[in-house]
Amino acid sequence: MTNTTLSRSVVGFAKASLFVAAMSISALAAAQYQKGPDPTVAGLERAGSFTVRTTTVSSLAAVGFGKGTIYYPSAAGSYGVIAISPGFTAYQSSISWMGTRLASHGFVVITIDTNTTSDQPDSRGNQLTAALNKVVSLSRNSGNVLAGKVDATRLAVAGHSMGGGGTLAAARDNPSYKAAVPLAPWHTTKNWSTVRVPTLIIGGESDTVAGDASHSIPFYTSIPNTTSKAFMELNNADHFFPQASSQYPLVGKYMISWFKRFVDSDTRYSPFLCGAPHQAQVAVSSKIQQYRSNCPY
Repeated sequence: MTNTTLSRSVVGFAKASLFVAAMSISALAAAQYQKGPDPTVAGLERAGSFTVRTTTVSSLAAVGFGKGTIYYPSAAGSYGVIAISPGFTAYQSSISWMGTRLASHGFVVITIDTNTTSDQPDSRGNQLTAALNKVVSLSRNSGNVLAGKVDATRLAVAGHSMGGGGTLAAARDNPSYKAAVPLAPWHTTKNWSTVRVPTLIIGGESDTVAGDASHSIPFYTSIPNTTSKAFMELNNADHFFPQASSQYPLVGKYMISWFKRFVDSDTRYSPFLCGAPHQAQVAVSSKIQQYRSNCPY
């Protein structure tokens, strides 16, 4: 073997070793965010394995939003954070089930009341960001119940109606966010081509307030294919499907799976968005009218 050949071999080996090391570090980083048992269809349709506690943010303590309720796992550990906004004229009570459900699967969640019930989508987007900032700030106080429970690098947003429009606005304005789930989103802006945050849009086929043809579908289509995205249309569902307990299992399953995949980088949940369990769900469920995505992810 010549010196040149030997040098090339050494360089090649070094590059390969660095690649393997980088992949190992990446895998370890992703693994450290995994929370809870291996997912199943049945497990995703109900409360998770974490005991949930709550604390409140009063209107006096809230900065940039009305007030909120924080749902968090009692178990030790650091968790991703999700902020959720209600829709026009609504209060956080209309989305409170999401706080409990998501927290029970290993997230810190804040549901908010907006400054006024008539706040428009862009304002709601800013308030979602303010709520996330508040949760992060509380977690940095050693005397707070959230101390040590928040990973400020893994933030996400969700919301219903104008809160869904606010979710898109927050995702547009904060590309570092890990995930967004707008539910029956309403917004006068139809083009979201600058969104880089993985986004799952859920709409209702019979929505007469934010009809899918004029809202969810154009929103989904405008998000670039370089961004992980999906659109699920619920069969015969109206604008208020996020408040219907009959929809909790299906809507909850996809919200949990989306946040787990992109906030926690937990690929155990990919099959429930792209793989066999997802395909089986779409094939047999009478509740899903259509599903679009740019899988795999």
